[in-house]
Amino acid sequence: MFPMRTKQKRRSKLGPFVVPVITMTVLAYFALQSQEGRYGVDSRKEMAELLVQREAQLADFAKERAALETRVQSLRDGSLQRDMVDERARRALNMGNEDEIVILR
Repeated sequence: MFPMRTKQKRRSKLGPFVVPVITMTVLAYFALQSQEGRYGVDSRKEMAELLVQREAQLADFAKERAALETRVQSLRDGSLQRDMVDERARRALNMGNEDEIVILR
């Protein structure tokens, strides 16, 4: 009979450390991202400041919209205000009376 051949594999000393090292690397990555990433703890201040700025802009836009709505409402009424119609006509035609002073912006 022939002797049976077997493959013997020598176990590496580093083998048991492969999975824990990969796991620690992934955990370190996520820990770093949770601290300094786009939505991390450090960027919370920047997002809060941006939110304050955006809320201020929203308040300004709301005031502007309210003023425009008031103006549009005065044009929609059955009774148009004479000065509003006069102002619109002068602006559209780029005209004015001789006795008026025109201030260009």
